[in-house]
Amino acid sequence: MEVEPTELPEVLYVRPRVFGDARGFFLETYQEARYREAGIDASFVQDNLSRSAPGILRGLHLQHPLAQDKLVYVLEGAVYDVALDVRVGSPTFGRHVGRVLTAEAKDQLFVPKGFAHGFCVISDGPATFAYKCSERYAPEHELSVRWDDPALGIAWPLTAPPTLSAKDAGALALAEIPRERLPRYAP
Repeated sequence: MEVEPTELPEVLYVRPRVFGDARGFFLETYQEARYREAGIDASFVQDNLSRSAPGILRGLHLQHPLAQDKLVYVLEGAVYDVALDVRVGSPTFGRHVGRVLTAEAKDQLFVPKGFAHGFCVISDGPATFAYKCSERYAPEHELSVRWDDPALGIAWPLTAPPTLSAKDAGALALAEIPRERLPRYAP
């Protein structure tokens, strides 16, 4: 397994070791001791799975309080995955990292607490997206940041306007979210 920091050092890009032959392949999508040794020190309590058609965009979501670390990967198709630092006082507040994740590459992204997360489907067919979370889903603590907030400069690789949920369509720009609702940076 290879783990490398991204432009935002807390967000980690993971390439699991894949064992393949004529029969197919095998890989560990998570192994606690190995991931902890690589710097992913999260206790995961919930696994989620979503399937989305081409052109769907989900996010940018976070929970505060009851913040979640997330380990995300694609089982079918391809997505453009984004992690956005929303920790008040962080030297990288408002900055994001984006990565293409594909079922073929079997790569992963670790999105730590304090980062909003979202993705859009970029494959010709649907994408099945899996993620491990370190905290249960708590809709009463969920926040959404507007996906196309011009202040963020996220270059989503879309050829047409995305299909959004009502919640995502009504999300606020980061500057419109009261700072007391956002997590705090703790170096």
